[in-house]
Amino acid sequence: MDAPSTDKVLTGVVLMLGFCLTAPLLDVAAKLASSSVPVGQITAARFGVQCALMAPFIGIMRLSLQVAHKQWLPLISRALLLLFATFCFITAIRVMPLADALAIVFIAPFIVLLFGKFYLGEDVGPRRIGACFVGFVGVLFVIQPSFAAFGAVALIPLGTAVAFAFYILVTRGLSRQMHPVVMQFHTGLIASLFCTPVILLAQGSGFELLDPVWPEGIAWLWLFGAGFFATLSHMMMTYALSLAPSATLAPLQYFELPVATLFGYLVFQDFPNSLSLMGIAIIIGAGLYMIHRERVSAGL
Repeated sequence: MDAPSTDKVLTGVVLMLGFCLTAPLLDVAAKLASSSVPVGQITAARFGVQCALMAPFIGIMRLSLQVAHKQWLPLISRALLLLFATFCFITAIRVMPLADALAIVFIAPFIVLLFGKFYLGEDVGPRRIGACFVGFVGVLFVIQPSFAAFGAVALIPLGTAVAFAFYILVTRGLSRQMHPVVMQFHTGLIASLFCTPVILLAQGSGFELLDPVWPEGIAWLWLFGAGFFATLSHMMMTYALSLAPSATLAPLQYFELPVATLFGYLVFQDFPNSLSLMGIAIIIGAGLYMIHRERVSAGL
């Protein structure tokens, strides 16, 4: 297979940087909405807007929505994993700083690597295994002050990390069989179909996270923003990966953490304390080292 051209790689890099700049805006919009709208409703809006935004592109690009029988299980699994990851993350950032919650989620690549080593039998050397455990130590640095400040909610991003790790594994296989626009449309549709009955059943229950309300004023904008920036950022990342090698793009994803820290400070006046900052630095360092070792192992 021919190596991608310089122009394609450069475009992929720009798109990945665009992902890092726009993905935290999804978190900002969701956190702003959470002050008056339940988490379940924000989660449903995120996927409903994604589905609605993808639908016109299906027609414009004349793509088929047909799904092969063998693709339904991974497609439904992908949607449910992302649904659970999103719900957990929004629940956490209602009270936690964006950077703290996101730093914990960044252990997902470590989970993927360990799963590949111990369950799939992939060839993973001791240095990368060591980097994983260093990354987990970094997470403990982030969790400790967050747990002291916010209680058990500081552990919720771990649910996002685990779900997102398996989401990555499912997406790897499915992306070779399905157009990214079709995959994003079906993910939004399936997640919305699961969210709707849950929210309807929760109506009047008094359960804070799910009992729906009628959004007022600017809350509508925050709900739309959560779906819009989720769709935009994930499409940029998907197309970036189709244009440039993942080994080139993977280190750039850590740029999302300082961007989230900046947005958290500018919008919510949240800033990680020194212990959390140390943990974030450890996670980034371990992640970049793991990526470096993967490049060495691949002969890049």
